Amino acid sequence: MRMPLFAMSIGAFGIGTAEFAIMGILPQVAASQGVSLAQAGLAVSAYAVGVVLGAPLLTVATTRVPRKPLLIGLMLAFAAANLATALAPDFGFLLGSRFIAGLPHGAFFGAAAVVGASLVAFDRRARAISGIMSGLTVATIVGVPISALLIGQISWRWIFAAVAVLGLVAAAAIWATVPDTRGVIVPTKAADEIRAIRSKRVLLPLVTGAVGFGGMFAAYTYLTPILEQVTGMNAVAIAITLAVFGVGLTLGNVLGGHIADKAPVQGLFAAFATIATVLLAMYFSMSNPALAITGVLLMATSSSLVGPIMQRLLLDGAHAAPSLASSLHHAAFNLANANGAWLGGLALSLGLSLTAPILVGVGLALAGLVLSFPLARAHAEAQVPAIEPADLVTAS
Repeated sequence: MRMPLFAMSIGAFGIGTAEFAIMGILPQVAASQGVSLAQAGLAVSAYAVGVVLGAPLLTVATTRVPRKPLLIGLMLAFAAANLATALAPDFGFLLGSRFIAGLPHGAFFGAAAVVGASLVAFDRRARAISGIMSGLTVATIVGVPISALLIGQISWRWIFAAVAVLGLVAAAAIWATVPDTRGVIVPTKAADEIRAIRSKRVLLPLVTGAVGFGGMFAAYTYLTPILEQVTGMNAVAIAITLAVFGVGLTLGNVLGGHIADKAPVQGLFAAFATIATVLLAMYFSMSNPALAITGVLLMATSSSLVGPIMQRLLLDGAHAAPSLASSLHHAAFNLANANGAWLGGLALSLGLSLTAPILVGVGLALAGLVLSFPLARAHAEAQVPAIEPADLVTAS
């Protein structure tokens, strides 16, 4: 992998760890802050809300900023916010720092994808973007399980301190290896980007993804305590299961890319139907370790089909605004993160069983399935322009 792509993938690894690791250490965060598990789930939602707001706002506000200093600035802000999380004196401060840490997320991935594609030949753009996004995949396979495994030996604060260091390393690596892209990447106008995303062909995929993908997050946010208290797993088994989740995300992401090229709308219906079915089966089988691990793998695989499909539909609808469309893609899926975590926590706060968030996930997946019908209609009514496979950028 070329060094500039590797430098940006370090940032992706740090972002992925910051986003997902909290879900593996949620019981420890709750205990140390003196809050309930449902309240601790707000730390997941706070980060996601930061992404939702930061992705479009920062992307539009920085359309004229050269990409290299923008990437460095976003990584430095990310590092500072995660250090603040590590040093948080109380739960309110922790929530605020998690919100701020989420702000650079979508803008970083949107800018990194554009820069990565500009550094290679036209027919290698997909591999360049995939190389950057591999940092996010590695975070779910390696970073998150290691965090869950180490939580018995170290404070959760050290995990966010390590993420802050990763942000600094990524900023330094970008400064040292990423070339100045001025003259290569033509700046866009904020008004042009905003104008291109106002159609229902953009808004419907965003709403559908924000609702339906929440099904996975409702279950995954509370997966660690479920595996611990319902399935009866120890720390090592939980870490392995979280790694299996990362493998499932990777498999689904690859399969979803092929489906997005060939039959995106049909694939979307199949994905949401499968997510709902898998989650329903998980609700009734989490007491069995083998079935629990199988369910986690299938949940991750079926859920990650949605990302490339939504990206395809978004780029079809907003091909004149690729940067903003890409950042809004991340915003929509983090809105799913926020509403899934919140609704799952709401079920727990009502006194329902620890597995109730999985049932909430079933409902959100079915809602995504229902919303897919008007989306499909809008897609069928339009004359869809052809896009290159390289334009597909997957999310977190």
